Amino acid sequence: MRLVSYEYQGIEGWGVVVAGAGGDKVVDCSNVAPTLKAAIEQGLLVGLPASVDQRSIPLEEVTLLPPITAPEKILCIGVNYANRNAEYKDGSDEPTKPSVFIRFPDSFTGHNRPLIRPPESHQLDYEGEIVIVIGKGGRRIKREDAYKHIAGLTIMNEGTLRDWVRHAKFNVTQGKNFVHSGSIGPWLVTADEFSAEQYEDMRVTTRVNGEVRQDDTTASMMFPFAFIIEYLSTFCELKLGDVIATGTPNGAGARFDPPRYLVPGDIVEVEVEGVGTLVNGIQDEVI
Repeated sequence: MRLVSYEYQGIEGWGVVVAGAGGDKVVDCSNVAPTLKAAIEQGLLVGLPASVDQRSIPLEEVTLLPPITAPEKILCIGVNYANRNAEYKDGSDEPTKPSVFIRFPDSFTGHNRPLIRPPESHQLDYEGEIVIVIGKGGRRIKREDAYKHIAGLTIMNEGTLRDWVRHAKFNVTQGKNFVHSGSIGPWLVTADEFSAEQYEDMRVTTRVNGEVRQDDTTASMMFPFAFIIEYLSTFCELKLGDVIATGTPNGAGARFDPPRYLVPGDIVEVEVEGVGTLVNGIQDEVI
């Protein structure tokens, strides 16, 4: 099941995307719960969309928002693909623990909306990632139980201002949180659509203007989904609706010689097997 948060005629709602003869439509579910996050928290996803009235809107007429519009936490894993660690060319061994940082909700926009390049930096870079949305909270979750805590998967372009992540020795927060520098979407695909085998060998591909820049599978992850959930839930309580970005493959623009950063007019597509394709253009910020 594909679940979206959207804006239509100035009103925010959420619903289920269903295929129709004239194209995909959104069956509005806002009468079930005010937001998709609230529906997950209240366990109301079972039986949708049959349990709601059949008011539907053509998908092309709505403005898609990040599926979880107000998560309590957005936790991001850095350098999680083995060949990406080698990409740094610093001679370091593969890490034994994941790098973790946080992002703010307003640093993201939705599908088919522009990523914003700020005037402070022209080093806006792409990072295609698979995103876990937590459907069952917990603390110290065991690895063997981790998949039971997944509500579903979505996609992230974890846009990064490369020079701003190097302003200090021990953090990347600045370069990861410029407003609307990244995107999440287009929808959340519920966990019942995936098997454990799929979680462990799922392809993510990033294209810029049709050119493949990143292409790998979760089989290359140093820290797979179950490990990430176990590790994060050790030091913080994972809550329903929390968002976890699981890392990006090699091939980001900063790793080319010379670097290939995003410029206005570029189109970035991040495709995840079994989920869909997240598409965004690039615009300069208007100030």
